[in-house]
Amino acid sequence: MDATWEEFGWERLGDGVGRRRLPRWDATVALVVGTDGVLLCDTGSTLREGVELRGQIQGLLGRRVTHIALSHPHFDHVLGTAAFAGAQVYGAAGLTDLLRTGTEDLHRSAVRHGVSEPDAAEAVDVLVAPHHQVCGQWTLDLGGGREVLLADVGPGHSGQDLAVLVPGSPAVVLCGDLVEESGEPQAGSDAVTSRWPAALDRLLALGGEDALYVPGHGAVVDAAFVRAQRDALAARFGVS
Repeated sequence: MDATWEEFGWERLGDGVGRRRLPRWDATVALVVGTDGVLLCDTGSTLREGVELRGQIQGLLGRRVTHIALSHPHFDHVLGTAAFAGAQVYGAAGLTDLLRTGTEDLHRSAVRHGVSEPDAAEAVDVLVAPHHQVCGQWTLDLGGGREVLLADVGPGHSGQDLAVLVPGSPAVVLCGDLVEESGEPQAGSDAVTSRWPAALDRLLALGGEDALYVPGHGAVVDAAFVRAQRDALAARFGVS
């Protein structure tokens, strides 16, 4: 399984763990594979992108995605979810109601950033909100000793920021857009800037000094990078 990650355009991060940087917005999607289940973290910016991911994952693993974790409610991370029929979807507390009532905002944001009107409308029409909301922490057992921790570490970049910890040597922390490497972290109208540095403190406590930290956009970073970005955000927003 692991020997074929690169053939499918994925970056291997550990045994049964990999990610892909999607084109255009450089958004990360990640896979965590157990003997009984497959977790996909984020689903892309359109239904078309989700379908492409589904085909890649089927080719890579010969299996279907069984669980999805959505890192936060922005279009480039959630609009492909409907491509994965039957998967159980998880998000931070409050995300289900937000995605059910905020489809117009998602549609406008997607189009404003360059998604075509038909693609945005199609994805929003079939949008899947989380079936399970994580308040605090939730452990998923994917089988074969593979347990993954979902943690509601926000708010920060958005009001509903979910991180994923994959224990291992090293551990892998999927950060969503709480951490960005390819550019300065983006603070939109739904960012909770006063609490963003504290969310990064929680990420660091979750993963520790030796973990791999996977940003929502950009290259994998270490704890020192996350700490430096935390301090830069605190200075930028005038919080401690």
